[in-house]
Amino acid sequence: MALALAIVALVIVGALIAGAFFAGTQEQRMGENARYSQRSFGVAEGAANYVIGHWDPQVFNSSGIYPLDSVKIPNVGSDTVSPSHTGRYAGYVYRLNDEQYLIDITGQDSTSATAGGALTRRGATARERIGLLARIKPLKMDIRASLTSGRGDALSGNASIDGYDQVPTGWTTCGPLDSAKAGIRTDTSMAVSAGGAATVMGSPPVMHDPNVTDSTFSRYGDVSYSQLVGRSTINLPGGQNFSSNIGPVLNGAGVCDRTVVTNWGDGENPTAPCGSYFPIVHIQGDATINGVQGQGVLLVDGTLDIQGGFQWFGVTIVRGSLKTSGGGSTDAHFWGATMVQDSTVVGNNTITGHANILYSKCAIIKALDKTGVVALMRSRGWVQLY
Repeated sequence: MALALAIVALVIVGALIAGAFFAGTQEQRMGENARYSQRSFGVAEGAANYVIGHWDPQVFNSSGIYPLDSVKIPNVGSDTVSPSHTGRYAGYVYRLNDEQYLIDITGQDSTSATAGGALTRRGATARERIGLLARIKPLKMDIRASLTSGRGDALSGNASIDGYDQVPTGWTTCGPLDSAKAGIRTDTSMAVSAGGAATVMGSPPVMHDPNVTDSTFSRYGDVSYSQLVGRSTINLPGGQNFSSNIGPVLNGAGVCDRTVVTNWGDGENPTAPCGSYFPIVHIQGDATINGVQGQGVLLVDGTLDIQGGFQWFGVTIVRGSLKTSGGGSTDAHFWGATMVQDSTVVGNNTITGHANILYSKCAIIKALDKTGVVALMRSRGWVQLY
């Protein structure tokens, strides 16, 4: 009898000890899993913010709208090391509309990481998936006219400056027309002259504004001209004559070749392969361009001399002077907004040609949306995904 009781007691004590060990092991595993999960969450959140901080407009802004397209992160390999080097992450960027994006990131901390990619790991590992809603943070440009100049302006020949909103030919995705802007906006002390058949149209045709200062051409909200130059897609030395070499270029596969520095997009054919390419082009000095076309944001440190039928769609900022002389069979030189810190001479050497500067809200919005960086939405910009 005593032996039986002893055996029962040993069994009960053994069960209690085993239960205690089991409970302790489970508690330890739960703690480790919570720690792994929290670390993975930190990896995912840090990676998502890294994507925002290192946003590449030429990669993300030109992608198709969901569900037609997405951009994989990283673009090579199954995953990549997190910025903090505490784990690995992978994911996708989805373009929801012209201005909003969903950044979908899955992260895994290095402690629980085994073989495989962050998106495909299963089993005894911890993963966290989050989504960030971001939107384009466009430049805050003080655009109140088709042409804003810091010095005097002289028009001649058949030149035309028009502050009424224009939609570029073939651009079918533009919104309603904007209200009329001034044709020319300049400082109160600067003269504007128009000779020959030159015309200035807008509301009013000429605006003398005391608020036009040097900062109008060098500061765009919280972004300076030098910071905008730092975002440039194409950097070119000054003192060049580009002749008629500026235009869209396709590679052997029929894809827009963005490695060619004279490929500035295709504003004349928005549905063509280079129609979605809007670079920021920076010229480090003076430049002469004779013909063909481009789109995006054009930054010129010196004087820009436009001849022939060259067309530009978007925003133009010239720190020196702007000179144009005729357009041949092509009327418009600039669609969008043109800002010239020094004097402007339009159509000066042309009698029969056309040198036009046209205000286009659509061209401005597309150029700024395609070249802008993003910021996290202020409310409801974060979500945990499963």
